[in-house]
Amino acid sequence: MFEFALTMMTLAQDTVVAVPEWGKAGVAFGMGLILIGASIGIGRIGGSAVEAMSRQPEATGSISTNMLIAAALIEGVTVIALILAYTL
Repeated sequence: MFEFALTMMTLAQDTVVAVPEWGKAGVAFGMGLILIGASIGIGRIGGSAVEAMSRQPEATGSISTNMLIAAALIEGVTVIALILAYTL
C-alpha cells in the first residue's frame, strides 16, 4: 500500500501542473494508509495475544513480552515510513 501511495504522489506531481496541491494530497493519503495498516497490525497482535493468554494462562508472561516486541517493531516501521512519506 505504501508503494501505491508513493506512486500516486509521484504521478500527481508529474502529470498535474495546473493543481499543485495534488502532491500534498498524495502524501496525506499515503500517511493515512500507513497509519491504518499499523493500527490494524497492532490490533491483530493484541487480539491474538489476549486469545492466546485466555487459552494458556501459564504462558501469559512470555506471550505479553512477545506481543510488546512485535508492537514496538510495527511502531518503528510506521515512524520510519511516515518520515519518508513526509520528506518526499
